[in-house]
Amino acid sequence: MKVTKTEFKDRQLHIEDYLQMVSAEQKEYAEVSVQSRIAENNDIITDFQMDTLLEKILQSDNLNKAYKKVKSNKGAGGVDGMNVDELLSFLKENQKQLVQKLKDGKYKPNPVRRVEIPKEAKGEIRKLGVPTVVDRVLQQAITQVLTPIYEEQFSENSYGFRPKRGAFDALKQCQQNVNDGYVYVIDMDLEKFFDTVCQSKLIEVLSRTIKDGRVISLIHKYLNAGVISNGMFEKTDVGMPQGADH
Repeated sequence: MKVTKTEFKDRQLHIEDYLQMVSAEQKEYAEVSVQSRIAENNDIITDFQMDTLLEKILQSDNLNKAYKKVKSNKGAGGVDGMNVDELLSFLKENQKQLVQKLKDGKYKPNPVRRVEIPKEAKGEIRKLGVPTVVDRVLQQAITQVLTPIYEEQFSENSYGFRPKRGAFDALKQCQQNVNDGYVYVIDMDLEKFFDTVCQSKLIEVLSRTIKDGRVISLIHKYLNAGVISNGMFEKTDVGMPQGADH
């Protein structure tokens, strides 16, 4: 690609302006607490900051939608051996008791089943946790209610693990940035991020928006549910399981 002297000069000026902007941002960031950087729009107040969020999660329409999502995803069963095809009959017989347990704070999630799959890098493995199909329905029901809340807070420049966004969208944005004159794209990954998430910090962040303590407690129970690996139970005081296909 040919670059004229004028284009090169304009690009250099653009880079210098960008570096000045970055320097100013770094100074500003240093004066702000870590908490305020987690989401882009931290001052958003939503109608979901109330004590009835659990009831919204447990509404029949939301649970039915969650069941259909889990059913369509199929996937293997968890530690209790129940598969997706057995799920509907179980929910029909036990939904009332299940919902009441959740409202009373007496529901105890099952440990996830440890599955190890090879990574692209030779010799490395990725540890996945497969929840029971019932827990996948409940987690999906939680996700369906919480996603619209947090989507309003997330950065427009975030593409991972978000609805209707993905790697292709990130590449399109990178191309747009290049067209705008930017010259670098940085690809980076946090090693073992999910395995090392600080659960107390995550709960703290969630508690800033979620004001229904029962929902916070339920999420905390899922984080602490533990893992069954090679027939042995392992505690999960740090990190969070990845691999649920809900």
